[in-house]
Amino acid sequence: MRFRNLLGSIHPRFAVVIHDLVMVWLAWYATNEMRFALAPDKFDVPLFAPELPVVLVAQAIVLWWTGLYRGLWRFASFQDLWNITRAGAIGSLVIALGLFLLSRLEGVPRSVLLIYPVTLLAFLGIPRMIYRYWKDNRYGSGGPAQRVLVLGAGRAGESLVRELKRENRFLPVGFLDDNRQLRGAKVHGVPVLGTLDSMDKIAREVAADMLLIAMPSISNQQMQRVVELCESVGLPFQTVPRLQDVVEGRSSFNQLKQVAIEDLLGRAPVSLDWTAIRTSLSGRRVLVTGGGGSIGSELCRQVARLGVDSLCVLEQSEYNLYRIEQELRAEFPDLIFQPVLGDCGDAASIEHAMALTKPQSVFHAAAYKHVPMLQEQLREAVRNNVLATQTVALAAIRHEVETFVLISTDKAVNPTNVMGASKRIAEMLCQALARDSSTRFITVRFGNVLDSAGSVVPLFREQIQRGGPVTVTHPEITRYFMTIPEACQLILQAAALGQGGEIFALDMGEPVRIRYLAEQMIRLAGKQPDKDIAIVYTGLRPGEKLFEELFHPQESYQPTNHAKIMLAQPRELPRASLEQALHGARQAVMRYDEKALEQLLGQFVPEYNGASREAAVSPIHRAGA
Repeated sequence: MRFRNLLGSIHPRFAVVIHDLVMVWLAWYATNEMRFALAPDKFDVPLFAPELPVVLVAQAIVLWWTGLYRGLWRFASFQDLWNITRAGAIGSLVIALGLFLLSRLEGVPRSVLLIYPVTLLAFLGIPRMIYRYWKDNRYGSGGPAQRVLVLGAGRAGESLVRELKRENRFLPVGFLDDNRQLRGAKVHGVPVLGTLDSMDKIAREVAADMLLIAMPSISNQQMQRVVELCESVGLPFQTVPRLQDVVEGRSSFNQLKQVAIEDLLGRAPVSLDWTAIRTSLSGRRVLVTGGGGSIGSELCRQVARLGVDSLCVLEQSEYNLYRIEQELRAEFPDLIFQPVLGDCGDAASIEHAMALTKPQSVFHAAAYKHVPMLQEQLREAVRNNVLATQTVALAAIRHEVETFVLISTDKAVNPTNVMGASKRIAEMLCQALARDSSTRFITVRFGNVLDSAGSVVPLFREQIQRGGPVTVTHPEITRYFMTIPEACQLILQAAALGQGGEIFALDMGEPVRIRYLAEQMIRLAGKQPDKDIAIVYTGLRPGEKLFEELFHPQESYQPTNHAKIMLAQPRELPRASLEQALHGARQAVMRYDEKALEQLLGQFVPEYNGASREAAVSPIHRAGA
């Protein structure tokens, strides 16, 4: 019993050192036996040769210097075999030097010094490989499991390792965590081996095949650091979903996925007043225009989760309407869902949708938003973004809709392009209607959303899949980004805050260089920017800004009760003059008179410069495209 306690108190690394010194002794003895067994005259090799102390001391110092004892037998790898090979060769030289200084190598054949490193490799390497094989097979059969290093020893890491141990696909070999107090601890028998900064060294020592990031609540800046470390190691890596996705039921902690650009540019979860949001929507009838698009479909999902009485979706794309209908009917079987295939600019379609659902809240997300394309499609931009908004808004007033929310854009601030100018006029219209109506007209303005249809993220992804090049307009161009769920949550929060006539601007955080976005997407695809995938700068397109703006100086933004939502003071505009101009715009749309529509934009949006559009539609520009 006392002997067993004594063995248990011995540090594992000390036991390994004792083992290796015994193996050094046996390797030296076996090498001499092999050498003298081939000699013509028999010679009995002593078990304890006179030179043995020099051999043990010299070899022990070299083994320690090569870092062999920083690894664990449980994770023995080819890196350990290389260290043993190196230690044997260097040790042989050190032994030769020591024996030469002591006895001029008297009684030590030169061939022993040459054969000894090979013998030492066998005596030290074979026990390590046998031990690793035995440990690995304790996890069951079913094919070789991938050895994974888990980044993060918190609750998510513990849950992930517990799940991995139930399977045979992955073998967790260690944790890395920046909490130094966890060093040496074990979670489900898996040791915490070091901090994230030591990832490269430890990954080699434990022969990891993959890195798993189990830190769902870290910020995007922290995730960027972790991903950079993973990329420097050169191993494939995956992550558990973000905490927000888990809370909202879109994923589970143990559902591994590739690191997406949203994980790097997404921001901390937004704190919302869900009581106010739920009160404003629960049990109510809701209409979402453009409900099959990126923003519209996410709005549909979120209002459905909030327990609306009925949801009507007006969408002009047959496939998008089919897709959102299938999804919502499967996830919310008790929801009264009413799909309407139609165009918001078609007054009959709007009347049908309003009469069908009698909505209390309308979210107008239908719009054309592709800046370069709309530079050449002025008529459609005005028809869909301005006149269709007027059609839906007037129908909302007639049907006594309580709340009308216009989804706008930061490009409506000092617009230099057709898209921004058309959305700015739509904002003006809603502000004008709000003054003379019982319907609460609320405008919500925000920037780019990651991975929305037609945005830069899916374009870059497609270009990377084709092998490049990835096209960026300018090396210094920046844009504001937020995730689609975050944008929709803040839209719902702004709708709950609004009293009517407001323009709310969402806090978009810090702008992101599009060049950085392209580089990160290339790296996440396992490639190197400008080495495997080229980045080509094509120049700013007509109507495109180098920097987007969130605030107009004349709107004197003020804070609201929510830290992420700012309130813009409306710029007054007579409703009569605007409606008269829009009547003329309808006539111009019917005639396809783009010159008259150009004058409309210039009249009501002084910041808009039509010169950029003239460049876009000129024959020279078309030929250059």
